[in-house]
Amino acid sequence: MITVFIIDDHPIVTDGVKGLIDSSEVALFIGAAQSANEALAFLKKNTPDVILLDINLPDMSGIELCKLIKKSYPKINILALTTFLQRDFVDKMLENGALGYLLKNAPSDEIIEGICKVANGEKYICNAVTKLIENQTNDNIFLSRREIQILSLIAAGDSTKEIAEKLFISIFTVETHRKNLLTKLNARNMVSLIKIAIEFKYI
Repeated sequence: MITVFIIDDHPIVTDGVKGLIDSSEVALFIGAAQSANEALAFLKKNTPDVILLDINLPDMSGIELCKLIKKSYPKINILALTTFLQRDFVDKMLENGALGYLLKNAPSDEIIEGICKVANGEKYICNAVTKLIENQTNDNIFLSRREIQILSLIAAGDSTKEIAEKLFISIFTVETHRKNLLTKLNARNMVSLIKIAIEFKYI
């Protein structure tokens, strides 16, 4: 049986996943923590095969906790279980040692499949995230010349007011372009926007 530990500060989520694991006949729920500190205390005495790790925790980012756990317990395999459907979160979790990425609303069979794959040391990305990654390419995203100009100025550290003055447009127009860029590149904030823009070679 695959032993599974859950790190999530929402008891409803934990209870739901626990029920799914208990009924799977392939995995065994051995505990849960609602914070990073609680999780680290548990891991000093227990070694689960798989950890289901949320990104949004009350005392530490799940991204940082993932890195910390992999450094201290390299044999434990981590599967992100989160609500965040954003490329930069996926990349960061995988960079920090997670073997997989699941959304909390993923079908039950995907959650169990993910646990099994990760337990065997294989990577697993749920279907919704796979589609996001496949669709987020240069061929699918068109940016206008003005949007690229604004991206470059954002990356240079210019404020909305400075961009408006340099391009002779209104502050409202700059803000509209900012919002459109966040949507087009599926970015959470300006930092992730710049990262994605560099990755796709827009700047």
